[in-house]
Order: sequence, then C-alpha cells, then structure tokens
Amino acid sequence: MPDIVLATLNAKYPHAAFGLRYLFANMGPLQSQTVLREFTIQQAPLEIVETLLRDDPLIVGLGVYIWNVEQTTAIVSALKRLRPEVFIVLGGPEVSFVDDAPPVCDLADYVITGEADFAFAALCNDLQSGKRPLEKWIHPLTPNLADVTLPYDLYSDDDLAHRVLYVEASRGCPFTCEFCLSALDIPVRQFPIENFLAAMQRLFDRGARTFKFVDRTFNLNLRVSRAILEFFWERYTPGLFLHFEMIPDRFPEALRELVARFPVGAIQFEVGIQTWNNDVAALISRKQDNTAAEDNLRWLRDHTGVHVHADLIVGLPGEDRDSFAVGFDRLVSLGPQEIQVGILKRLRGTPIIRHDAAYRMIYSAEPPYEILQTADVDFTAMQSLKRFAKTWDLIANSGNFVETTPWFWDKNRSPFAGIRAFTEWLHGEVGRTHGIALPRLLELVFRYLTTADHADPQELAAVLYRDYRRGGRSDTPVCLRPYITTGILGTGTLVAKALPQRQRRHAAQE
Repeated sequence: MPDIVLATLNAKYPHAAFGLRYLFANMGPLQSQTVLREFTIQQAPLEIVETLLRDDPLIVGLGVYIWNVEQTTAIVSALKRLRPEVFIVLGGPEVSFVDDAPPVCDLADYVITGEADFAFAALCNDLQSGKRPLEKWIHPLTPNLADVTLPYDLYSDDDLAHRVLYVEASRGCPFTCEFCLSALDIPVRQFPIENFLAAMQRLFDRGARTFKFVDRTFNLNLRVSRAILEFFWERYTPGLFLHFEMIPDRFPEALRELVARFPVGAIQFEVGIQTWNNDVAALISRKQDNTAAEDNLRWLRDHTGVHVHADLIVGLPGEDRDSFAVGFDRLVSLGPQEIQVGILKRLRGTPIIRHDAAYRMIYSAEPPYEILQTADVDFTAMQSLKRFAKTWDLIANSGNFVETTPWFWDKNRSPFAGIRAFTEWLHGEVGRTHGIALPRLLELVFRYLTTADHADPQELAAVLYRDYRRGGRSDTPVCLRPYITTGILGTGTLVAKALPQRQRRHAAQE
C-alpha cells in the first residue's frame, strides 16, 4: 500500500492534473511510495473518500481550485471523521492565502502556499520520519526551475489519447492586472529551453499532437517563443494543434513570420483584451497598447490561419454597460473566431478587492465568486449581461451559426445591441440560456429573425440550413422545410435553395 496519495478533482475527465504531476515527478526517493489519483467534480465525494481510503495512506495531498473547493471540503471533512490519523495536506491557488483562506483549510493538517514542487516531498519526508512541523501554513521558497524535474513523461498513453496535454515553458507574469492571480507571480522565469524541448520531443515521439501551453505570456520572450515555434514547425504534421496565451500588444515581425507559416487551425491564440477602456485599465493596473493590440488582431485574422480566442471581462470596476458594449463591438469588428465574455471573479488573494468600497463591488459568496453588482452595473443589469454572455456562446462561439450570426445586427444596430435584443427575447420565450437542443434553438433563431427582426424567411432559411449542415447533419429542420430543398452541385458541394412560393406547401407536408 502507498504511504502517500496525491489527488484532486478535475473539472472534467479530459483536464489532466498538471500540478499533481509536477509534485509526483519531484517526490525523489518517496516516489515509489506515492500514487496519483484523479477524480472529477461530477463524482460523489463519499465515493472519492472510499477510493482514497482503499489505499490506506498515511498522507493525502489534495489540489484545491476554484472549481473543486466545495467538493474537496466535503471530502476532507469525511476523511478527518473516518481516519483522523491521516495527514491531510492542501495546496493550490484556492488555499494559498492565509488571510483569505476558505473553510477547508481549518480542517486540514497542513497547507502549502505557492509552488510546492519540492515542499510537498519535504513535508512528507518529515511526517514519515515522525516530525510534525509546528506551523500549519508552509510557505516554500520559489523554486529554481532548472532544478525542477519536468512531469511530461508521466502522461500516460491514455492521457495522450484522451486528455488535454498541459505544458509550460515559463512561469510568472510581468504584469499586475488586479483581477488575476498571475499579478502576484513576478517575475517571469523560464525553464531551460533545451530540457523543455527534449521533453516535447519525447511526447511528440509517443504520438502527442495537441499541446496546450499554460504560460501566461508566451510571446514575452522572443528567443524562447521563436525556439518553440521553430521546433513544432520542423515537425509539423496534419493534426498538430498548439494553444498559447498571447500578450495582445506585443507581436514583432520576427514572430509574425513564423506564425504565418502554420496552416489554418494549427495554432490557437488566447488573447486577453479584457477591456478597451483606458481609464478602467489604469484603475486595475493593466498596461496595454490598444492600438497595437488592434493592429495585431487584424493582422492575425487577415494574414494567418491562427484561431483567435479573445477575452473580455464583464463587471470590472469603473466599467458600465455602455463602455462594455463599445469594447465588445470594437472586438467584433476585428473578426476573432471566438470572443469569450467572462464574468469578473474575485479570486482569492488578488488585489481587485481594494476597489470593493469605492465601486460597491459585491461578489457571490459561493465559488466561482462571480461579481453580482457594481456601482456602475446594478444586479438586474448584471444578470442581463450574464445572459448575454451565455447567448453569445450559444450563437457565435458554438460554431453552429457561423453565417447566421451577423444577421443579428446590421448598419443600424451594433453587434452588442443585436445580441442583447435576442438575449432578452430568448429569455422571455424559454426562460433560460442553457439546455436548448440545437433544432429547437435553430427554430427560435428563425422565428426571432423573421418576426421580431423582419428578416426575409427565404434568404434566412438558406443561411440557417447551410449552418445546420456544416456539422455533418443530414436532416432538414422542420421550420426550414417550407423554404428549402437541397441540390448537389457537380463539385459535390451541398447547397440550399429557397423554394418558390408554390412549392412551400408541398414541402411542409413531407
């Protein structure tokens, strides 16, 4: 039986526990006495407890995050009732701040803050030898990344086949955006690039083709980012997919030239715009050259095959709905393939709380601690904006309405106004923005655009039909049958044609 169990609850099965693999890789002589157990938040806490106790461990280390803190609290509570002699050690961003700790910390024996690559093994060694550190809270020194054993060989063949492979060439962030935990992690530190690329080569040789980089600032260090892109370009094969988080206003020509080589869909950039409002950005200590960011986004869309995932945040202090709407419309005009409308969260330890009084920031007390209202956006308006974000996901981000999405706005109405109007109509019709099957959603879109928005039903039906069939579907939605017949061009391309008026009744009866 292992003495030490490393465990966490992932949000979903495909999300491999990257942090736990670092701890396991750096257990040293204790690695043979350690096992790694991964669960998901969909599993019942008591079933997880049963699995953990089956190992009869001396020590259980648990990774605690914003998405699993509630379930982890129930697990730790049950473990201490059933086996009080088992040492419970917590780590992770949700428990890394003594002055802002969740209740689960009261139940644990020890809590390690910050990067625990070496600290967890050292604590386990003490506990095994009968030493009990006097302090519950353990604050390790920031590790030298050259000394950290990389965890990539711990990805199993099953991980390679079914899970997201998280990788990182650096840790830290040079910026101080007050809503982000990375603002506390200065400066940026690099792993030795030779060791990192050697590990990537081993993954590649084993068949890995999807690499999600979690570096906060991939394009900060030009030498490193170029080395990584050149590495993957030299090994490019169809199916390769690389995800990077990119600083939006830093994209020099030397990097552009490399990125432009990759074919469509091989690279995804996550670009954190967050706000276009300079006053709001200054308020939250965010430095960003909006003109440069705009130029870079436009260049990426016009000259590369990069899939751009751009982020905006609802609920920042000092930003009202009109300011957010202007920023949203500006981002839409730049044509990123995906816009993530995120809701501000009060992450533990972040300095965003300094604005709570002045801007009357009220957050939910429950994870994920989303903003409920501010001085500039009251609760009702915030609820409306949250519905807007979900509707945008349903329509624009889903990929199910690629051609249809622009029909929600025109020269007389902005993208924000158009989607917001549909959001409120949809909420009035079905009372929700989730759990709507695609055929039902398509019917609602068709009804809204042809009645409330006076779209031509024949033209719209053809557009909706092409969108619907884009995903490989072969049927014709009922609401489109009066307007659509199908034909096959000589090239084999499926097209939708609007039916003449006299044929609609017959089609509707099929």
